[in-house]
Amino acid sequence: MPTRKTSITRLAGGAVIAATAVTLALVGPGAATAAPKGPNNGGNTPNGPTIDIQLLSFNDFHGNLEPPVGSSGRLNLPGGGNTDSLTPPGVGGVEYLATHLAQAREGHRYSLTVAAGDLIGASPLLSGAFHDEPSIEALNALHLDVSAVGNHEFDEGYIELQRMADGGCLDDGDGANNQNSCPDGSFDGADFDFLAANVVYEGTDQTILPAYSIENIKGAKIGFIGMTLEETPDIVTAAGVAGLDFKDEVETANALVPVLKAQGVNAIVVLIHQGGTPPSSAAYNAACGNGAEIASTSPIIPIAKNLDPAIDLIVSGHTHAPYICNIKDPAGQDRLVTSASSFGRLYTDTNLTYDRRTQDIVRTSVTSANMLVTRNVDRDPVQTDLIAKYKELVKPIASEVIGSVTADITRAINAGGESALGDLIADAQLADPSVVGPYAAPVIALMNPGGIRTDLTYAGSSWGEAPGQITYEEAFNVQPFNNYLVSLDLTGAEIKTLLSQQWSGANAGAPKILQVSEGFSYTYSGTTLGQVTLNGVALDDTAVYRVVTNNFLAGGGDGFPAFLGGDKVYYGGLDIDAFAAYLTAHSPYAPTPLDRIIKN
Repeated sequence: MPTRKTSITRLAGGAVIAATAVTLALVGPGAATAAPKGPNNGGNTPNGPTIDIQLLSFNDFHGNLEPPVGSSGRLNLPGGGNTDSLTPPGVGGVEYLATHLAQAREGHRYSLTVAAGDLIGASPLLSGAFHDEPSIEALNALHLDVSAVGNHEFDEGYIELQRMADGGCLDDGDGANNQNSCPDGSFDGADFDFLAANVVYEGTDQTILPAYSIENIKGAKIGFIGMTLEETPDIVTAAGVAGLDFKDEVETANALVPVLKAQGVNAIVVLIHQGGTPPSSAAYNAACGNGAEIASTSPIIPIAKNLDPAIDLIVSGHTHAPYICNIKDPAGQDRLVTSASSFGRLYTDTNLTYDRRTQDIVRTSVTSANMLVTRNVDRDPVQTDLIAKYKELVKPIASEVIGSVTADITRAINAGGESALGDLIADAQLADPSVVGPYAAPVIALMNPGGIRTDLTYAGSSWGEAPGQITYEEAFNVQPFNNYLVSLDLTGAEIKTLLSQQWSGANAGAPKILQVSEGFSYTYSGTTLGQVTLNGVALDDTAVYRVVTNNFLAGGGDGFPAFLGGDKVYYGGLDIDAFAAYLTAHSPYAPTPLDRIIKN
C-alpha cells in the first residue's frame, strides 16, 4: 500500500512551526512525513487574544484547466442575466482562479485554501489524457491545503486515487488508450492533503487516505474532516470501489470530534462532497433568505442538522450549485454551509475569528461570500505555462479529426427525455464489435444521461478544423470517463424492470431517462411503463436479449440494480473508442428524429 502523507504547517517564509499527524484513529497504516506545507500566508506577530483567519474554498473543479465554454462557463448574475454579459465574457479557468485566489489573500495575514471534492475525474481531455496529473499540478500551484475526496476521484479506482495523493507513474503504454502518464518522466502527487474519513477497506476501520488534517496557524489549530457522500458506490464504477466500505457521513464526522479534541483541536471544519439544490435561477452570490433556499429534499440538510455542534463550518459540493446557507446544528445554533458551484467559476471567501482562550472559532464571527472568477484579471503565469506544456503534449491526440456532423448534436431532451446525442452514443455502443466476444451481438444499447457531459457543435473549432469536423478532443469531452462497454443477457421482464427503475427507487425523486439505441422503443405515462418494442415487435417477458451498456450502469450505478441480474457478462473496449469509431464510420453524421422514447 502507498505511504500516506502527513500535514505539516509552515509560515509563509517556510519555517516549520508545527506538525500534526493525520494517521491516528480511523486513518490507514503506513503514514510517512511529507514535505512541509500549510497556510499560504503567514506572519510572525500574534494577533492578541483572537486571530482572524481567512478560508478560501471551492469544489467540483473536474480538471477544468482551460476556461470552460458554453453553459459551463456561465453563472446567473443578481437581477437576472448571466456572466456572458461580463467583459470578457464567461467565468472560470485555472489561470484566472489562481489570480483571484492570490488577490483574495492580500491583506489577510492568515489564509487557508480548501476544497470539497471532485477536483479530478470527468475532466476535459487536456487533463484526462494524462490521468489528471496536470490538474493535481495545477492545484498544487494554487496553494491548495486540504481537500475532501468526491465520487469522481474514484473514476479510475482507489489505487489510482492514492497515486494522485502520493505520486508515481503508471506503466500505461506511453499513450495507450489515448492516455499517457508522466509524459515528461515524473509525477510527484498532491502537495495538499486528500481526506477520505468515511472510506475504509472493507471489513476494517482503516481509511484509504487520511481522515482528517490539522492546520496550525501560530498555535491556532483548525481540524478539517474530509468525506465523500455515502452513496458513492451507487454513482461510480463498481470496480473502482471494490473492496471498500463507505460509511455514514454524520456518524463518521461525529466520531472524529473527540479524536480531534483530544489533540487540543476545538475548531473543526467539515469538507463534504454532498450538497443541496437551490433554484436554478438563483444568483451566484445569493444566500439562503435571499434567493438561494435549497430544496427541502437536499441531502446536505439532514447531514448538517445532525453533525456535532462542535463542528463550526461545513464546506459542501457535488450538486454544482452556488449557495451560502445557515442550517441550525443539533444545539439550535446557526452554522454556515457553503458551496461554490463548479469548474472553478466561483470560490467562497469565508472569514472567521479564532478565540485563543477557548481555542475555538467564534461562530457568530463567521461570514462567507461567493466570488466570481472573472477573466478580466491577469492570468497566472505558472498556470499559463502548465497549460501550454500539456496542450503541446496532448496535441497529437486531441487535434485528430475523427469525423464530421451536419449540425449541432446536443444533450437537449424532448418531452420523453430523449436527446440526439443520447441516440448517437447508444447507436455507437450497439455497433461496437468489441462487446460481442463469444456471445451473440447485442440488440439493445442503454446509456445513462449523466454520462453525457457536453455537446457536439457544428461551429466549434479548437484546433483550426473546418466547421462540422469533430476532433478526438471534442468526442472525449462528451464521454470523459474511460468507461468500458459491457454486454450481458437480460430477459424481457428484466428490461422492463430496468426501465421502471428510471423513475422509481433511488430515482423516484429525480428520474433518469436512459438513452436507447435504434430499433428499441417504449412509451410511458407518469410512472407507468407502456408498450416496449424491439424492431416493432413487443418485448417477450421470457425471451433473453443481449444488451450493451457501460460498466458504470452494468454495476448497478445510477439506481439501476436490475443490471446486476444479467447473465453472460462480457467486457469490451472503452466507450470513447466506440464513439469515435462510429463517428468515423458514419460521417457526416446528421441528427435523427427523436422518436424512440414516447411520453404520453
